[in-house]
Amino acid sequence: MKKKFFKFLLKLTGWNIKGELPKENQYIIIAAPHTSNWDFIIAVMLRGALNEKIFFLGKSQLFKLPWGWFFSAMGGKPVDRTKSNNLVDAVVGIFKEDPYFKLALAPEGTRSAVKKWKTGFYHIAKGSGIPIVPCGLDFKRRTLFIAEEFYPGDDIEKDMNSLINYFRKFEGKHPKKISDFKLK
Repeated sequence: MKKKFFKFLLKLTGWNIKGELPKENQYIIIAAPHTSNWDFIIAVMLRGALNEKIFFLGKSQLFKLPWGWFFSAMGGKPVDRTKSNNLVDAVVGIFKEDPYFKLALAPEGTRSAVKKWKTGFYHIAKGSGIPIVPCGLDFKRRTLFIAEEFYPGDDIEKDMNSLINYFRKFEGKHPKKISDFKLK
């Protein structure tokens, strides 16, 4: 029922999905470009249409009253960005404890243009031995493009540049906010 509802919403809004999520029990999705609050709303509809339980990380302020219950119910896990903590190790721990945990992140870490991506997702995937699933959110074509899973190797610069290049072809809601993706 839920899947049909979200598929109806996608059809109503003109969004499509190209590609499929992997059959693995665990993976980390990276979705880009992230230029608008609409990215979250579209991503929730897409996740519902794919009928997958996929979690996300959000700044801890989102999980306070009055809306905290909503973001938790949507699959959110709060992150305290004011403290210096080892988020990568904490998330690797979640993957080790839950054999069916799936996580989606925006590598930019913000809706604003950034000079470089955050690499936490890469280190989480490597530390957990799970694949990265690149998903391009293209507002111009109103399509989510799901690429084949990618396992991090031993050359982070090569791997990150490969991932970054995959996302260059997608247009965010606000194209002027799209980052000039660079590793360094």
